[in-house]
Amino acid sequence: MLTPAFRRRSHLPFFLELIASMIARLLYRVRTSGADHLPSTGGVLLLTNHISYVDVVVLQLACPRPIRFVGYQGLTRNVFFNWVFKVSGSIPISAVQPRAGMKAAIAALKAGEVVCVCPEGHISRTGQLMAIQRGFEVMARQAEVPVVAAAIDGLWGSVFSFAGNKYLWKSPRLLPTPVFIAFGHATPPDQATPAWARRELLDLGRQAFDERPVLKRHLGRECIRAITKHPSHVQVIGRTAGGGAVTCGQLYAAAAILSRRIRATVAETRVGVVLPPGAGAFIANLAILAAGKTPVNLNFTTSRSGLEASLKLGGIATILSAEAMRAKLPNFPWPERTLDLKTEIAACGGKRAMLPWLLAAWLLPNQWCADLLGLPKIGDRAEGGLLFTSGSSGEPKGVVLSHRNILANCAQISSLSILPEACSLLGCLPVFHSFGFTVTLWYPLLRGCQMVTVPSPLETRKIIEAIRDERVTVLLGAPTFLRPVLKKAQPGELRSLDLVVTGAEKLPEDLARGFLERFHLEIMQGYGLTEATPACNINQPNPPVVFSTNEEQLGQRSGSVGRMMPGMSARIVDPDTFLELPITDTGMVLFQGSNIFAGYLNDPEKTRAAFRDGWFVTGDLGRFDEDGFLYIEGRLSRFSKIGGEMVPHGTIEQKIVEIFNLDQTEAYVAIVMGVPDSSKGESLVLLTTTDLSAGEVRERLLAAGFAALWVPRLVHRVEKIPVLGTGKLDLKESKRLAVEAAG
Repeated sequence: MLTPAFRRRSHLPFFLELIASMIARLLYRVRTSGADHLPSTGGVLLLTNHISYVDVVVLQLACPRPIRFVGYQGLTRNVFFNWVFKVSGSIPISAVQPRAGMKAAIAALKAGEVVCVCPEGHISRTGQLMAIQRGFEVMARQAEVPVVAAAIDGLWGSVFSFAGNKYLWKSPRLLPTPVFIAFGHATPPDQATPAWARRELLDLGRQAFDERPVLKRHLGRECIRAITKHPSHVQVIGRTAGGGAVTCGQLYAAAAILSRRIRATVAETRVGVVLPPGAGAFIANLAILAAGKTPVNLNFTTSRSGLEASLKLGGIATILSAEAMRAKLPNFPWPERTLDLKTEIAACGGKRAMLPWLLAAWLLPNQWCADLLGLPKIGDRAEGGLLFTSGSSGEPKGVVLSHRNILANCAQISSLSILPEACSLLGCLPVFHSFGFTVTLWYPLLRGCQMVTVPSPLETRKIIEAIRDERVTVLLGAPTFLRPVLKKAQPGELRSLDLVVTGAEKLPEDLARGFLERFHLEIMQGYGLTEATPACNINQPNPPVVFSTNEEQLGQRSGSVGRMMPGMSARIVDPDTFLELPITDTGMVLFQGSNIFAGYLNDPEKTRAAFRDGWFVTGDLGRFDEDGFLYIEGRLSRFSKIGGEMVPHGTIEQKIVEIFNLDQTEAYVAIVMGVPDSSKGESLVLLTTTDLSAGEVRERLLAAGFAALWVPRLVHRVEKIPVLGTGKLDLKESKRLAVEAAG
């Protein structure tokens, strides 16, 4: 609900409160939920996240009672802030000598007032929740008052936040800025621990993020509005023989004429796309969405039977592709209505038909450009995209991604400052890959980042040349695709890179060390799943130190996959009983967030299995540290239960590579799989591309301190380790080879 009209609710003098309230209401549109959870009388300790210097303003607008804020004492050295502290009744506190400030806060609580504390201890410079400090516990317990948490969403990115690694000096937003504050329930002081505070603030932050107005919008309309703001901006640079620079205006014009043809000639609700990364993929996907249909980018690297199952499940009778792709994929089950993208655009009238749309992009407001295509304003939970995944094992599953899912994940990524508007991304991941679909297709269209595209992540030399020639600043890819770059690139060729981001599989230490030593680049490891659209966690560069406080904050931590995206919350549970565990214990990782999908296509049974009490079950084992960094120990399917003990395959593989000094630069050389065993439940089989004997492997692992249960019973030589087109291990095929070898 909207906050009510002005009434006395702060400790400011009446006239100052009236002026401040009027200005704040012009700048911010504040909505709330749960404000009635705050006790109407008596002392209350209010905990909130701290993402901007105007948190106190919007929080007071939303809170029905006057608040005394506890703030950093160092600010009082400034004449203006010293005056603000005095007139607002704020309580200064020093991190070095906090006793006086805490004593004043406890006195105010005992006097029946609402006192607000930011338990992180300082303003976040990453946009994420920092480590929770323990001081608030002392205040609540000594004052014997309940604790209420409140999460603020919408202020990160404003001029008063540290978004973009700077305060104040950034472009102001359109006004009024939508802000949502979610209040939690009152909690007794003896139950209000730092672990409770982190959980509560993350859960409330997820609720607040879910209220963002942009999430209800239509993905196609938002993309059209974004690209027609700057029609001359070069959006895509294709590094192929027929490629070149394509502007936003050209993308709009081509997608506009093609969308009308699709709307008139395609009856089905979903249209398949089989294209490599490039301008063609941008045009096809945008045109399909603008035609009121769902783009389905098909994994052309999977088996024919898998593709046939995907086409049938999705009801796909029409595919947009290119003649070159059809020639490269003779075993693809092409439907009768397979259309060539260039031919279809030519049939629409080609450049002559595009001209009026180009003029519209240059002359009309961007809102009108979207109206010309008849795009609705609301997309929300309707289907915005469909991807097929089997994870790395099993049969294809249709992952339905809504407009809300995609817009949410793009907003989450945008809020972290790692992919700003000015960056140039190397796009080589296939569009059927969830990361390629969201991060190198929709995100650049919405954010304005320039894309430099290479048709395949396997074309290492072309990738290196594209980075060098086009001065790419961000490289995205799975570790499998980055290894050849480490081996073949010269340091000068990657000079323009500011950031390297990897995911899909665990980042090997030697790869991270190699990039740092050779190119002076730290690889930022992330984590995601197709069902999460896909980004869940990411490490980001440490923000600059604020010299006024000399505080250091961490954006990354070695070995982790980073903190969760804003607007997400998590649980750690026992993988067998699903009972909740402390967040720092290792267990099954569960997520909630606006980026989490609602279910699999036409498969209620798999959908039910994917959720537990509204939480998405990732299938991965992991733990969080107290700063909120997530450590993934591996997929549950990559563990074997032998004699009642959980044995991690990845740990064994890593040790085998290390002790035998195996070279994984070009491809995987060893993988451990579990196979059924009548006596111990499972036994281990090592698949390897090198000549290793079972006896030698056993001897070396035991000498390294491994238990006998962790030693593979069988070593089987294979020509190559199976890998999916996304760069992940093909666990289904690897399992088949292991079972076959075990007899």
